[in-house]
Amino acid sequence: MYVHLGNDVSVRVKDLIGVFDMDVTTTSKDTRAFLKKCEDDQLVTNVSSDLPKSFVLCSAEGPAQLYVCAVSAATLKKRANAKIQDLL
Repeated sequence: MYVHLGNDVSVRVKDLIGVFDMDVTTTSKDTRAFLKKCEDDQLVTNVSSDLPKSFVLCSAEGPAQLYVCAVSAATLKKRANAKIQDLL
């Protein structure tokens, strides 16, 4: 099952590590440093040209990937939970 992140980008539910609210989490200097490191390592994919509301950390085979999304973390969480419920 897949979760749609925006702009024709979807990720597998089983690859999701976390969905994070941009406003809440970026108040921490550690989170900002983590985001900067991911950007420096070219692991960030921006899936929207709009103002970012969340970021999603995924891990499949290879290095983790971070997606910056205009969709809220709450909406992405609902989408993921709905897909998980479909599996049960």
